[in-house]
Amino acid sequence: MTSQSVLGQLAQMIAAGGISVVDCTGVLGPETPLLKLPPELAKDTPPVKIHRISEYDKDGPFWAWNWLELGEHSGTHFDAPHHWITGRDYPDGATDTLDVQRLVAPVNVLDFSRECGENPDFLLTIDHVKAWEARHGEIRPGEWVVLRSDWDRRAHDEGLFLNADANGPHTPGPTAEVVQYLIDKGIVGWGSQCIGTDAGLAGGMTPPFPAHNLLHANNRFGLASLANLDKLPAKGAILIAAPLKIKNGTGSPIRALALVPKG
Repeated sequence: MTSQSVLGQLAQMIAAGGISVVDCTGVLGPETPLLKLPPELAKDTPPVKIHRISEYDKDGPFWAWNWLELGEHSGTHFDAPHHWITGRDYPDGATDTLDVQRLVAPVNVLDFSRECGENPDFLLTIDHVKAWEARHGEIRPGEWVVLRSDWDRRAHDEGLFLNADANGPHTPGPTAEVVQYLIDKGIVGWGSQCIGTDAGLAGGMTPPFPAHNLLHANNRFGLASLANLDKLPAKGAILIAAPLKIKNGTGSPIRALALVPKG
């Protein structure tokens, strides 16, 4: 079977409804939960603002359009290697220089939603991943890996979504050993349904914030605030996660879409 015939067959299946396109993206707007940094760092991303230019009125009688204020890492978003100090030297590590071939890839959905529901500080370990692989098949080079926590069900309330107290945020994520294990397997990137790719208390790990530190040191990508992972199978879907082509960008809000075969 040729590449052309495979693409033709895929197009026919999408048109005929044999493949579902699942939106893995949260709504981006003024109520979108955003990361809060420690007070000593002073600067947070400001809330998303949508400014109306015109809407079929005296400023534009036939058209409606807006202009936006938002951070690169607002809402469902993409972390490029340039985002972290460990990835700053990659010439293809910014959103305008990265290899787009890598953005469309099979996705492995690691469902630990029950464990995350029982313990918001749940940490994904190598034993968890290996047990998942024993059930569903090996994670292969060039694939996405995402943690299903069902944390998107909290996104309507920033306090619930960030889940922070005096000790910091309490959200699930991977251990450093898991991140390195997945990098060694050749993954293209790692994704989370929480505000960032790391666990909430990852600042105290070695190295600090291992998903950011290790992924970007190895020219891999991160995805955060993903949604609707409960609609994806453990294996068999294709994830499309494309950032805006921002000059020297460190990341970008995205529309993450998954192609899921019906049945």
